[in-house]
Amino acid sequence: MNTTSYIPENTDQEQSTFKVSTPLRSPTSPLEQAEGVYVTLHGHFYQPPRENPYLGTIERQSSAAPFHDWNERIYHECYRPNAFARIFNDQGEVINIVNNFEYLSFNIGPTLMSWLETYDTEVYQRIIEADRKSCERLQGHGNGIAQVYNHIIMPLANRQDKVTQVRWGKADFQARFGRDPEGMWLAEAAVDMATIEVLIEEGIRFIILAPSQAQRCRLIPGMASDTDANTHPTWEEVGGAQIDPTRPYRCYLLDRERYIDIFFYDGPISRDIGFNAVLSSSQNLANRLGQAVRCDRKPSQLISIATDGETFGHHKRDTEKAIAYAFHETFPQMGWTVTNYAHYLSLHPPTWEVQLKPVTAWSCSHGVDRWQDDCGCGGEGSLWHQKWRRPLRDALDWLRDQLRDIYQEIGGLLFQDPWETRNRYIEIMGQFPRQVQLDSSAADPIQAFLNAHQNHELTPDERVDALRLLEMQRHGLLMYTSCGWFFAELSRPEGVQILRYAARAVDLAADVAGISLEPEFIQRLALAPSNVALFETGAGVYQQLVIPSQIDVQAVAAHYAITSLFNPYPPQHPYFSYQAEQIDYQIQRLGSLSLAIGQLQLTSNVTSESEHLVFCVLHLGGWDFHCGVQLFSGRKQYGEMKAKLFNTLQQASATNIVLAISDTFGHQHYGLHDLLPEERHRIISLLSQETLSRLNQLYTQVYRDNYGVLMAFQYDDLEVPPELLTAAQVALNHRALNTLKGLEKEMSDPELETSQVGASDLAELAAIATEAEQAGCRLKLDAAYPLLEDLILRLLWQLFHHVDVDLSPHRIQRLQILLNLVHQLQLNIHLDRAQELYLRCLQEQMTLLNHSQAITQAQLLEQNGDAMSNQDLSQGNPLSMAQMRQLLQLGRKLAIDIQPWLESYQ
Repeated sequence: MNTTSYIPENTDQEQSTFKVSTPLRSPTSPLEQAEGVYVTLHGHFYQPPRENPYLGTIERQSSAAPFHDWNERIYHECYRPNAFARIFNDQGEVINIVNNFEYLSFNIGPTLMSWLETYDTEVYQRIIEADRKSCERLQGHGNGIAQVYNHIIMPLANRQDKVTQVRWGKADFQARFGRDPEGMWLAEAAVDMATIEVLIEEGIRFIILAPSQAQRCRLIPGMASDTDANTHPTWEEVGGAQIDPTRPYRCYLLDRERYIDIFFYDGPISRDIGFNAVLSSSQNLANRLGQAVRCDRKPSQLISIATDGETFGHHKRDTEKAIAYAFHETFPQMGWTVTNYAHYLSLHPPTWEVQLKPVTAWSCSHGVDRWQDDCGCGGEGSLWHQKWRRPLRDALDWLRDQLRDIYQEIGGLLFQDPWETRNRYIEIMGQFPRQVQLDSSAADPIQAFLNAHQNHELTPDERVDALRLLEMQRHGLLMYTSCGWFFAELSRPEGVQILRYAARAVDLAADVAGISLEPEFIQRLALAPSNVALFETGAGVYQQLVIPSQIDVQAVAAHYAITSLFNPYPPQHPYFSYQAEQIDYQIQRLGSLSLAIGQLQLTSNVTSESEHLVFCVLHLGGWDFHCGVQLFSGRKQYGEMKAKLFNTLQQASATNIVLAISDTFGHQHYGLHDLLPEERHRIISLLSQETLSRLNQLYTQVYRDNYGVLMAFQYDDLEVPPELLTAAQVALNHRALNTLKGLEKEMSDPELETSQVGASDLAELAAIATEAEQAGCRLKLDAAYPLLEDLILRLLWQLFHHVDVDLSPHRIQRLQILLNLVHQLQLNIHLDRAQELYLRCLQEQMTLLNHSQAITQAQLLEQNGDAMSNQDLSQGNPLSMAQMRQLLQLGRKLAIDIQPWLESYQ
């Protein structure tokens, strides 16, 4: 069971019962007046866009196994653990669950937030709620700050792209958090004065930089007094990362009227957090931060730390627990105030100003050469060069300029102001992928957007072109995502991904302008030498890894056709970034042959363009599929084609039907290899079920026939032959999985008597567990972990859901049996969600109990004055004390520290 504990070091206090420290409010409270030591721990949470540009979905990434992709893997290791951070006692039991985002200063990239919103609404809402609560705690200043939209290196972007990145980042933040951002995170903290100017124009108040990015600083003239020294203070050179990070600075433009404020994080401590063992305990973290406290700093100082947010749980496993304890216990015990940059700025406006080095970033000592030159940063030792970086940058800059000209020319015919339209495009980007409105009278936000920006009423074709142009520009920005240059080789997934975005932009340009930019783009990529001999140059990478991944509408229809044999589709439904309408569908089977023919209307959710297609798919058995797709050419032709192919099928000749399909649809056909990997794997798994079923039956028979022999080996303490042990394991595994599926089915059946649900299945599971122990084999039920976790969660929910009626003993008993089995079988399932539900419901019950006691006490006072009777004050409570004790004993099974709760019921 996954109950690995975080045990704090060095202090007895860290093993005590958890209590949230509530800051005192007084006229001299550090929350209201700059006083004492403040701590800001900033996490830069970000994942690059990973979606297939043609489908709007993330494909399976095998390197992220056992998870579907890297977003999902890091979510489980970092994002969710921080939203539900555990605080443990020294026995590894959960004391409390807290939301680290309530105390972390953070930015979360829009591409990541969009993914989180779709993948787990609960975690997404926890992040939004954390910002709201931090606003309440810190006088209206929330922990969240914005980020330039898709993490491009701002100094290398032209002005139009700078403006769009900032506006998209601001608008995304406003839509999610319901307020204007005060600060903005720059990708890789890369900055130049042109970027600063855009930020100021867009109303951004502050940014966060590395200390190495400052050149010199001084007291702001006239800030302290009217003495000559303060009227004309001298500049202090701090170019060697020597700037004092415990205070904010003001950075002026040349006119000295416009400015932005800058916080510099503490470089040594931030590096130690990222690369050393500082986060091994909350006390270690506090000790390291304490080394930055300056005794001569009055009246206040800021310990400013910034690092990748993924450090907390992904790069460094379980460290979200250390910062949770630090925020709630260790820092308050030391008298430190946890704040964010905006709040500290409101208490302590800058008294110093700073001048920055011309062009810098936090992860490159050569300015921003990591994203344009062979500077050595990000190299794989001395084995790989980065000579491809400059040609790649040049090729994309050339493509950007070509796309700009197309957009300016054609967009000028459609939009009142093409660039303002692009800057506002973020307003409807959240609609993708969306289900096309089937009711033409329903509100259409995309049409409303076009109405606001068009320079005349657009025809249907012009509407499609307008959306194509905007999507072309969106992909033209996505192709600059910084990750593409970050490492040492162009053919890594990050480099391939930005080229996929470039390819999509090229396709859209061809659709809208009839211009093919791809040949010259490939020629320019040929100047980028790859470290991998297979590819030779960027042109090879593009031709071998990018072009094969392009998916046109006919390929989408083929995907639909093949999968329809295993997954019957409704007449209308979303399908990737399309809306699919099944106009006609018919399937016939003859022996091992299956033939399906249909008509399909695919309408893009992004550009609204629509195609009416005809498909035919033949399954010859096993892994052999033959699929053809073509444009619909009329009902008569379609009817004749369908009759011809179904008549040919009756001949029961695989050769004849394949020839007939090729004659009708041409020689281009699609097979199983053309499906997306995860769908291909699903179908392969389905096709394997019959074989696996026969094998399970065979192993079960071997196990039954030789059970006595196996037990004899065990009785005499002899090594069991591996063949017999394998047979036992397969047979018992199969039996356990079938029993779990039966239990799940019973749990979902509302017609069954509640008291009897699952009783026999649980008894069977207990028998299987005992039999596995006797046979000396350990069951491998990894595939059943999600099912077990869901069953425990469902039983727990039912228990609390019906608690107001009756705390049924059989519900608790079922949960206890299931949890005992998990322990007995040594299954490493995750109880995170069950713990969260249990604690939340238990706290709700305690609130109801306190409320009930208060009402009862008030009634007694009213009846008897001060003479309190010995009447049971729990009368009328949602739960009796006996019932609550039952619940608390269940908490122990869930690895929750219930001792404080038990003591409250003494």
